[in-house]
Amino acid sequence: MDWIISLIIGGIVGWLASIVMKTNAQMGLIANVLVGVVGSSLGYWIAGLVGFVPTGGIMRFVVAIAGASLLIFILGKLGIFRRA
Repeated sequence: MDWIISLIIGGIVGWLASIVMKTNAQMGLIANVLVGVVGSSLGYWIAGLVGFVPTGGIMRFVVAIAGASLLIFILGKLGIFRRA
């Protein structure tokens, strides 16, 4: 059951990050979920490297969206997502 919740939250995070990065029209449901889950992991990893520990639901959500946005930025530079 936990992995289903992770996929749902990952989809929401990926969708919000795609809106922030203006790639929403290019991304489908599966891309949103993948970017959300992988981007959240990237965000938490980078936050740990700089010594920031997000406590509370809102800060965790902000770090997840920031990580997913960073992943979209990196994928855009690699030519996978382009701004409309």
